[in-house]
Amino acid sequence: MEFCGEIFESMRRKDQRRWGEVYVRGLMLDGKRKSIEPMAARLADGDEQCLQQFVNQSPWDPVLVRRALARRMSRELSPEAWVIDDTGFPKFGKHSVGCRPPVLRGAGKGRELSDRRVGERRE
Repeated sequence: MEFCGEIFESMRRKDQRRWGEVYVRGLMLDGKRKSIEPMAARLADGDEQCLQQFVNQSPWDPVLVRRALARRMSRELSPEAWVIDDTGFPKFGKHSVGCRPPVLRGAGKGRELSDRRVGERRE
């Protein structure tokens, strides 16, 4: 995937870039759960342990990856402005990547809603 090659270019090791590409493909596949185990099962080259290590232990700088993604999206979309919206979408599982515990907003301090997770959408 040319897209992943560009986005993960800052990663020093070839295996990091490879598992980054596999991880992105897993996120793009159909399926309710986007955690490592179900994604690995859906991918022909999905090795659960390697994906787990890529997400949890592999030393790479997410800031550099986000910058590359922002550059690519700016080129593709030519936005006049970026809007950051705190609207969430439901995620399942206690350890979903890219999400936070849901919080009820209102008077006083935030209160936890439940054990459901909320993924944050960026536009």
